[in-house]
Amino acid sequence: MRLAEMEKRKSYLVCIDSDGCLLDNMELKHKECFCPAVVNVWDLQSVSRYAREVWEFVNLYSRTRGTNRFPALVRALELIYARPEVQERHISQWDIAALKKWSAETDNFSESALASFIERQKDAAAPDLRNALRWSQEVNANVRHIVRNIGPFPGVREAVAALHEFADVVVVSSTPQEALIRELDNCGILNDFDAVAGQESGTKSICIRTAMRKGYDPDHVLKVGDAPGDHQAALDNGCLFYPIIPGRESDSWRKLRETAAGQFRAGAYRGEPMEKRLDEFYTVLAETPSWQA
Repeated sequence: MRLAEMEKRKSYLVCIDSDGCLLDNMELKHKECFCPAVVNVWDLQSVSRYAREVWEFVNLYSRTRGTNRFPALVRALELIYARPEVQERHISQWDIAALKKWSAETDNFSESALASFIERQKDAAAPDLRNALRWSQEVNANVRHIVRNIGPFPGVREAVAALHEFADVVVVSSTPQEALIRELDNCGILNDFDAVAGQESGTKSICIRTAMRKGYDPDHVLKVGDAPGDHQAALDNGCLFYPIIPGRESDSWRKLRETAAGQFRAGAYRGEPMEKRLDEFYTVLAETPSWQA
């Protein structure tokens, strides 16, 4: 069920991210689907080593982890082009000004939104916008071809069941809706949720706001995610945040089920318990690339 069609049944709401949070697919997608498409479509073959290092830093190991694909692409290309090792090789660099502008101004980061924007521009559409669309399409083709046999992290189903005892539980993700539904269904957890919202529904912040308009108090809303963007979406809506810490996913889900869910229900999670989790979360995410240290 899509988020807009969901009816409020309980007084609490939990919004959970998908990739790298519910599903153990984050590294597979970025290393085998996103990054090869970056190298291929943006002509980075001769600097693929450095492109891969940048892509993984931006999307897996730093405080921009979990950023939507298009802003992440802008950030990665800027970092790639700025590396001395890349500049020494005098590769041809794309002008990404139009892509950067669109990414800064749009409130819908979906592939379809970019395609519609390009169509409205007609022949005046900048080459970098068309290339970004081609890259996104190649990423999606890679995902359909490669991503399978993926399951939820250990402890996910038990934690979601515990949350469902008192809360409506939905998936709020920046993954395309079609891929999101397919992946949740393939690993048997699609029906564990009351609604599913992919990138076509808007940013995570917008999706949470849409759900909250159904009548949930901010202190009764919890965002669960593995990226700073999930935290920001919670801040944007004045609700609570529980981090699934990269590299400690199973333990994070266990602690959510055993401790944090009860604190959330009792109104005792905001404050010291949440701040302690946030400290642990941000400690594992780098701020500065290793090659700039």
